[in-house]
Amino acid sequence: MKFRQALAGLLLPFAGILFVGLLWTFLSAKVSKDLPNPIKTWEESKLYVLKPLEKRGEMDQGILLLASYSLKRVAQGFVLGAIFAVPLGFLLGSSQLFFKAFDPTIQVLRPISPLAWLPLGLILFRQSEPAALFTIALCSMWPTVINTMHGVRAIPQDYRNVARVLQLSAWSTFTKVLFPATLPYMFTGFRLSLGIAWLVIVASEMLTGTPGVGGFLWQEYNSLVYSHILLCILTIGVVGFALDRLMGLAEMRIRAV
Repeated sequence: MKFRQALAGLLLPFAGILFVGLLWTFLSAKVSKDLPNPIKTWEESKLYVLKPLEKRGEMDQGILLLASYSLKRVAQGFVLGAIFAVPLGFLLGSSQLFFKAFDPTIQVLRPISPLAWLPLGLILFRQSEPAALFTIALCSMWPTVINTMHGVRAIPQDYRNVARVLQLSAWSTFTKVLFPATLPYMFTGFRLSLGIAWLVIVASEMLTGTPGVGGFLWQEYNSLVYSHILLCILTIGVVGFALDRLMGLAEMRIRAV
């Protein structure tokens, strides 16, 4: 039984990848002649894959090197957003007065596109790097805010009552009751926020032309090198998948402590 499950775990993803590859080949042959098929994409992009850390120019770099620039910005913007998002989520969940005062503002800000925030960041900071971090932090923080808020509200009243009976201080109540009970909700928010941060950095790099996966994608689009566009799309998907899995593993480790 375990062997069958392991075999199915390998074959089913392979079947899905094979289906996408066949669909890709069909689209390149029948729908758009400009769309390179998988073989052509590999032939024209293999230099970036086989020499992933080689730097030949500002944008002409290995795909891992380009991804590392994007990941660095994502990490900085994500952490910056989380620093504000977690306390804000706890305040919204704990104080009804604070929630009534600021929830309408949050609901207005939350759906604004990164394409709208980035020009504001450029006006404020006049440099592409801090503007990108500002945009990532602002766009990615909302899932963490909302999930943390719901986590605080979902804590059973019995937990709070026990803390009062034991005469725990406000800090002890937070560290031993509120924070551990809210942690699963927070990590759900972190996973969503990290995915949004990765999406935002690609858009930010495309608009500012800074080195990274997004900047390289936009340069290759303007140069009509479609194979490299597909390479960037695959890289974005693979890195996004890896980030989600790593955040899931981090959640499991912390919850097991």
